[in-house]
Amino acid sequence: MKPAPFDYVCPETLEEALSILSEFGEDAKVLAGGQSLVPTMNMRLARPAMIVDINRLPRLADIRSHNGSIHIGALVRQADAEREQRIPQAIPLLALALPHVGHRQTRNRGTICGSLAHADPSAEVPLVAVAVNAQIEAQSSRGARRIAADAFFDSFFTTTLAADELVTAATFPAHSEGCGYAFEEFALRHGDFAIVATACAVRIDADGKTDTLSIVLGGVGERPYRCDTDAWLGRALTADDIEDVAQTASARIDPPSDLRGTAKYRRWLAQGQIRRTLSRALEGAR
Repeated sequence: MKPAPFDYVCPETLEEALSILSEFGEDAKVLAGGQSLVPTMNMRLARPAMIVDINRLPRLADIRSHNGSIHIGALVRQADAEREQRIPQAIPLLALALPHVGHRQTRNRGTICGSLAHADPSAEVPLVAVAVNAQIEAQSSRGARRIAADAFFDSFFTTTLAADELVTAATFPAHSEGCGYAFEEFALRHGDFAIVATACAVRIDADGKTDTLSIVLGGVGERPYRCDTDAWLGRALTADDIEDVAQTASARIDPPSDLRGTAKYRRWLAQGQIRRTLSRALEGAR
C-alpha cells in the first residue's frame, strides 16, 4: 500500500520545526529515521496531514557526557549508538539491547529517540529507558521540559507528549560502580518484535546488599512493565531469592494472548528471563 496524501517540510532550524508542530498539532508527524512511521503510513494506520522532517537539524545528532549522564540527541541513529565506543562503558544496558533492535539495515536509519517516541511496548529501547530511569527531553514553542521514562509511556504506541512537542534528546544515567545489567528477549526470528523481553539493572552496596533492583518487561502489556521488587531490596540475594523474584514477578503480570503466544506462555517466558537476567546482572555488579 501507499500512504495517504500528505504535505512535507524540512525545516532548517529547531524553532521553525517547533512552529510547524504548534500550527498543525496532532495532524503533524515528526520524521527522523522513519523506520516505524513510514510503514504505518504505508499501511494507512497513520494519516498525518504534515510530515516534519528534522534531518536538517544537526544539533540534534550529538552524543555527549554531562554531569554523570549521557545525552543522546534525537537524530542519533541506533547503529551509531551501537558503534559509539563510549556506550558499552557508559550505558551498558543500552549496548546489550541495541543488537536486538530490528535489523542492522533498519538500525542504520532508526533513531534512539524515535524508538522512544513510537512507544511500542515490545521495543527494546523503551525498556532500557525505564529500567535505568532515563529522562526524555521534549521541547515546544512553549518551552522545554524533561519527562521521566516511567511517566513518558502511556499506553500502546502512546506517550504523554503534547501534540506540539518534539523529543529533542534522551538522557541516560551513566554507569556507576556496583551496578550490573542484563537484557534478554525471545522472538520468533531475530529482528522480530519480542514476544517477551526483559531488562534488568541492579546495584549492590559495599556489604553486598541490593540497594537498587529494576526489572522491566516488554510484550506483556500496553507499556513497559516495571516489576515491584521492593521486597528484595536491602538483602544479599541468594539463588532462592532470585527464584522467588522470578516466580513472584511473573505471577503478577497480566499479559495478552495472541497468535504468538498465550498469557500462560508469556508468564513462563518472563519467569525464565527474570531468573537469568537477574543472575547475570548480580554477577556483573559483584
